[in-house]
Amino acid sequence: MNTPIPATFRNLDLNLLRVFDEVMAERSLTRAAQNLALTQPAVSNALRRLRDALGDELVRRHGHGIEPTPRALALWPSVRGALRELQAAIVPSAFEPGQANSTFVLAMADATAAELMSGLAREMELQAPGVSLRVLPLTTRDPRQLLSDGTADIALGYFPAVLTDLTARAQSGEAVAYAHKRLYSGEYVCVMRKGHPLAKRPITLQDYCAARHLLVSFSGRAYGFIDEALAAIEQQRRIVLTVNQFFTAGRVVVNSDLLTVLPRHFVPTTGMTKELVLHELPFEVPPVQVHALWHRKREQDRPHQWLRDQLQLVAQQAFSTEVKT
Repeated sequence: MNTPIPATFRNLDLNLLRVFDEVMAERSLTRAAQNLALTQPAVSNALRRLRDALGDELVRRHGHGIEPTPRALALWPSVRGALRELQAAIVPSAFEPGQANSTFVLAMADATAAELMSGLAREMELQAPGVSLRVLPLTTRDPRQLLSDGTADIALGYFPAVLTDLTARAQSGEAVAYAHKRLYSGEYVCVMRKGHPLAKRPITLQDYCAARHLLVSFSGRAYGFIDEALAAIEQQRRIVLTVNQFFTAGRVVVNSDLLTVLPRHFVPTTGMTKELVLHELPFEVPPVQVHALWHRKREQDRPHQWLRDQLQLVAQQAFSTEVKT
């Protein structure tokens, strides 16, 4: 059900907010009028109309300039922010990668970083040497709060529950605050040390469920998508250890009789290939779709668009496949 728009806002001339913003920035009606290419009486008239609409004096004469009221000081950040977002959407600023000095923050797991970051670093050196990147460890399968509060610009990973929720909200007609793009599809395999008792023969489902397992869990919860796949066929495994990095999982498995599950593409990057044995999982597991996820408030931001394009490019190069939405 749509919330009714208050009459105060419905009847408000939004041009008055542009005048208010300029007056607050300059603290002078004269300078504000010059910047807006208006006469001073026109600016004074606009402020009067806004005062009447909001029921507040907004600014008072003070010496040779003006002084904002507490209501004006509280209102101005929201007005300025909204005007800037609107301007960016309607008249986006140009972005020249070679001249940029932006800093981006990405949240991802070490397996994703191992696949994409070398290519992304190469593209930055070639196109945007002044741009910097910070990579945060992904600690959740739902990174929306990180994106909403600005902790990360983009999150990269496997977010099935998030994408299902966003799709359901969109289908119900609700405004969706997040956008996403598929980067690549990952295949997971069972991994063990070369001397493991199961290493020299195919693994049966019974073998797999009877073994002791290590799980890579960003949250620490001892249940993942492999366990969901097992539950679908009324099976379960015993998880005796959880870690939060794929590389750590590989190192532990090399020195124990634990089994783990790793992305196939990640194993060569660990430097432990000669010490590990890979087996196909003895049950069906859907492909893992790795997506880039971001807040729609950054959708029209040119630097952010450029970064998304580079991620798409390096994913295509890394997997040599056409990546679709």
